[in-house]
Amino acid sequence: MTDDNRPPRTFKDLLRWAMTPPQAWGVYLLAVLLVWLLSFYAGTLKPKKTQDPSPPAVTAPKS
Repeated sequence: MTDDNRPPRTFKDLLRWAMTPPQAWGVYLLAVLLVWLLSFYAGTLKPKKTQDPSPPAVTAPKS
């Protein structure tokens, strides 16, 4: 192991840092939490109501 205490500067260094065991657990839990929050937010959205210009079709009464 090397005593390299400098912060990661490139994306490759950041990816290598994030894949080491203690950080990997945190990154994984953060990703799961982010996916859950986004899906929860998407589930709470209400669809936009569009104004239908044509009236509903009229059916003949059954007797």
